[in-house]
Amino acid sequence: MLQVSYIRENRDEVLSRLTVRNFKQPELVDQIIQLDDDRRQTQTQLDSISAEANAAAKKIGELMRQGLKQEADSLKQQTNAFKEQTKSLGDKLGAIEILLQNSLVLLPNLPHSSVPKGSTPDDNVVALEHGTIPQLPANALPHWELAAKYDIIDFELGNKIAGAGFPVYKGKGAKLQRALINFFLDHAETAGYREMQPPVVVNEASGFGTGQLPDKEGQMYHIGADNLYLIPTAEVPITNLYRDVIVKEEELPIRNTAYTPCFRREAGSYGAHVRGLNRLHQFDKVEIVQVVHPESSYSVLEEMSTYVQSLLQKLQLPYRVLSLCGGDMGFTSAKTYDMEVWCAAQARWLEVSSVSNFETYQSNRLKLRFKGKEGKPQLAHTLNGSALALPRIVASLLENNQTERGIRIPEALVRYTGFELIN
Repeated sequence: MLQVSYIRENRDEVLSRLTVRNFKQPELVDQIIQLDDDRRQTQTQLDSISAEANAAAKKIGELMRQGLKQEADSLKQQTNAFKEQTKSLGDKLGAIEILLQNSLVLLPNLPHSSVPKGSTPDDNVVALEHGTIPQLPANALPHWELAAKYDIIDFELGNKIAGAGFPVYKGKGAKLQRALINFFLDHAETAGYREMQPPVVVNEASGFGTGQLPDKEGQMYHIGADNLYLIPTAEVPITNLYRDVIVKEEELPIRNTAYTPCFRREAGSYGAHVRGLNRLHQFDKVEIVQVVHPESSYSVLEEMSTYVQSLLQKLQLPYRVLSLCGGDMGFTSAKTYDMEVWCAAQARWLEVSSVSNFETYQSNRLKLRFKGKEGKPQLAHTLNGSALALPRIVASLLENNQTERGIRIPEALVRYTGFELIN
């Protein structure tokens, strides 16, 4: 959430940067400034009336001590008017503050100056490509057919138990899942991230803190009886560990990682582009999250991007890095890199990671601050990244490594799987 003070002091810049996002409600900016003017004016009036009421109460006490009861009673009648005015102004202030808050949450984060302008994924900029595109024989199979051939993932059985988008992993397919999770966690720990195991349900305050609520409410599974939400990513509980916390500057950067299942209601339409593991309602993911000093957040973003790329290199997967345009970025992000791997049998790029800098957008909602050298609390910057999401990694591993003998496991993963071939 943007700070009102920043919006007031940088109105033209805010409007300019929102155009990079193709934001459709620029009038909200002036509405927010007007609401803040109303809030300030009402607060000033309330403070003035309260001061008069306090002065009158003090005067009444003095008159009573002097035995001037008639004068004191007369002044008491005036204080009744103060009480009515105070209540009226208090109610007005509360209503304005609600309107102001409801307007602020409708404003997305401001894109960083390096974010390219654009409205669709076609406007994203390819920052780099790495690896060699594998050449498969003409009879190469997509991963959903490979999964059936080797009996490692059962989509129909998952559909029977829960519904579409909830696959069942079997045998070497289940072991591959566990191997990837441990592979990603071990590498995150080596890179300096502390492993956490958070709940996979969160309350409304947590969903609001990281920006999933109210923006993505329809995409989350809601447990109505308890008013809890299944997490769409470990970003939510891990970042919320620091909600309403003031950390010491010397504790920065804070680096955490977590494996969790993730749940998303929106799984897309029918068709080959969402078939098999391409888009699921439930999937496994290892997340990395950092809380950092504002001065270092963009160097940390590059570092996190490089780290995710190192995982893809170890898995011998050809990939590319996209710098997302303003119109394709998430609501809360100031800058995002997407990593896509090449799925050879489908002959298409599939996103497997997003690494984002949120600057103070989340920390303002979370009230996540640190005390600088001057001793004054200030908002930290938050970042996160998928390192990595499993479904499309598995899809690309299966498709890219298929041979006549079976599916080859990348060398770096063999000590985790315990086997070199799926056959």
